Amino acid sequence: MKVVVDEEKCVAAGQCVAAAMDVFDQREDDGIVVLLDENPRAELAEDVRNAAAVCPALAIRIEE
Repeated sequence: MKVVVDEEKCVAAGQCVAAAMDVFDQREDDGIVVLLDENPRAELAEDVRNAAAVCPALAIRIEE
């Protein structure tokens, strides 16, 4: 699994961090998504998929 984020689409809602805090964070100044782990461990896959699903801006893409 490879995770790709589009910072231009991000609306800083923070849903990704709530869903997968080991993979996503937010910048302090504007709340835009920060990808902590482009290739997360298999046990985080469900959380990452959930994060992509709940992102209101559809800024997270998963490549299998």
